[in-house]
Amino acid sequence: MILKRIKIDTGISDITNCYIIADEEQKEAMVIDPGGEVDKICDMLDTLNVDLKYILLTHCHGDHIGGVEKLQQAKGGKVLIHRDDEEGLYNVDINMTDYIGIKNPKIEVTSRLDDEDLIHVGDIEFKVIHTPGHTKGSISLYCREYKMLFSGDTIFRRTWGRTDLPTGSFVDIIRSITNKLMILPEDTIIYPGHRKI
Repeated sequence: MILKRIKIDTGISDITNCYIIADEEQKEAMVIDPGGEVDKICDMLDTLNVDLKYILLTHCHGDHIGGVEKLQQAKGGKVLIHRDDEEGLYNVDINMTDYIGIKNPKIEVTSRLDDEDLIHVGDIEFKVIHTPGHTKGSISLYCREYKMLFSGDTIFRRTWGRTDLPTGSFVDIIRSITNKLMILPEDTIIYPGHRKI
């Protein structure tokens, strides 16, 4: 398994973490949250010599979706997002692309995800964990074999994601963290949407 973190400058104060996960034997890859700077993402995919299978979005905010359209045009890949956040991809009042000063990308969703769906990249299996709170359709992605959790903006180092944005809920995010993330094994490594953990 290959894991690469690409720091994406989306023009807001926090760098957005974009992740590439690849099965080196089957040469399949998934990109999580391509917020922009698509040339950097494509260069890494080329360097790894892998085919893009999925573009997975942990939620619908502009700093996580800004590069989807260009990446899909360049490399293909199926776009996956939780069904409760699909509307936000097309609504600038929810995804806040206007607010952060980027063009709202044209995204065609391939599959709508639900809690406990399984995603396979080569032989690597990930489980979708619906973790509403930052947005109503926020998800985290868990890989049991490699003890990894991609948390989007649900949880960071010593804190949680914002809940004062459209469709956010403090009650929901605390419930998601307490009931769904804190029950994972203690040696789980968290890869957040912003900042190192």
